[in-house]
Amino acid sequence: MTANDIIRYPLVTEKDTMYLQPLNKYAFAVQVGATAPEIGKAVEKLYKVKVVAVHVLNYQGKTRRMRNRAGRRPDWKKAIVTLRKGDKIEFA
Repeated sequence: MTANDIIRYPLVTEKDTMYLQPLNKYAFAVQVGATAPEIGKAVEKLYKVKVVAVHVLNYQGKTRRMRNRAGRRPDWKKAIVTLRKGDKIEFA
């Protein structure tokens, strides 16, 4: 599994930019089977920064209805990565 496979995309939301980034924390949507050490190494490799801590949250997909049929959104995983003081990630 490569670093690009583990990190699906960065989460750039209002909460992330206003509350997490001043604390030097960044959120990413990651592959469901990825572990915290793998996520940390992938972020270090992709963004050339030093990771101090990784917190992982598992989300269950919500049940949705579409034309009288029940469906389900996929399960997903979110990682909050804390970087070393002075390191920064710039999202274009």
